Amino acid sequence: MVDQPAPTLPELIDMQIRTSGPMSVASYMALCLTHPTKGYYKSDDPLGIKGDFVTAPEISQMFGELIGFFFVNLWQQMGSPRAFTLLELGPGRGTLMADMLRVACRAEGFRDALDLRLFETNPALIAEQNARLEPYEPKWIDSFDKVGQGPLLVVANEFFDALPIRQFVRMDDGWHERVVGLTDGQRSFGLNPTPIPATAMPEAVANAETNSVFEVGLANGEVMKRLAAIISTQGGAILAIDYGYARTQIGETLQGVRRHQYADVLDAPGETDLSAHVDFEALGNVAANAGLAVQPLATQGQFLTRLGINERARALSAANPASADDIVTAKARLVAPEQMGNLFKAFCAASPGLLPQGFAP
Repeated sequence: MVDQPAPTLPELIDMQIRTSGPMSVASYMALCLTHPTKGYYKSDDPLGIKGDFVTAPEISQMFGELIGFFFVNLWQQMGSPRAFTLLELGPGRGTLMADMLRVACRAEGFRDALDLRLFETNPALIAEQNARLEPYEPKWIDSFDKVGQGPLLVVANEFFDALPIRQFVRMDDGWHERVVGLTDGQRSFGLNPTPIPATAMPEAVANAETNSVFEVGLANGEVMKRLAAIISTQGGAILAIDYGYARTQIGETLQGVRRHQYADVLDAPGETDLSAHVDFEALGNVAANAGLAVQPLATQGQFLTRLGINERARALSAANPASADDIVTAKARLVAPEQMGNLFKAFCAASPGLLPQGFAP
């Protein structure tokens, strides 16, 4: 008897649709990104030139260095506690944290107090993180109840955009949830036939026109709720940098990227990075409900400029004149409005009384 090859992720998804009917966009995203063995984030390293996308820490060391100073300042504001947890959500190759800690650990007492935790599931990336961060004795966690009892400082760069979203489409009889089904054997979008009354939707979308799309990040809200509850009890802050919008709004932002090119989100499940813009107003409401102080949202350009990226770029250029042009180019990519500067936002929610740097008063 010849063993049959294990089904691929596309085959598994299609099989589930045939068996159980169309699935929500959130369920589809979850399978594509985090299937235990075949999901996108369980595969090889997706970062860098050879991967599907490049993140800010990979562009320049200045990004991580400034965030390192940001967290040192918060730690000092808290009275330099002798034990605290620094948690990164989705740490990639460990580049951001390595740059952060290279400068942060220059502060007296910071290294001795540090308990480094990393929330990561990709085996290839965990190996890279360990190679870069081994001197700091990192611990990998798969749930947020494993962060220790002291103050909690959290950094999340391009993490929330990858969590599953639900999509709803406004029709004449109300809102209908968008689903993924099969049409002539091909994956396609459709609508759940049962309408959701407009009264059940947020006020921000009450006057939406027919065919308008509204995205809801329930997973984003759940992560923020759990972390904010810990911080409200133990003290600390969460810094999230991601692309998104300041106010809850109508509009479809779900996208697929493969090999640095936009790709059909329904094509090649498990091989395509799926993401959606983050609703920072919704995140802020969750954090505020937990008792945290939410800072005014800043663009990435504003945040890094306030933290001193111009001064840091000049110092690096002076120390490395042969690389001065590259340093200027990298800085522009991070802060220029037409590049990452305006698209990406910096969000911070902290214990009342803390004054996070980089945010307008």
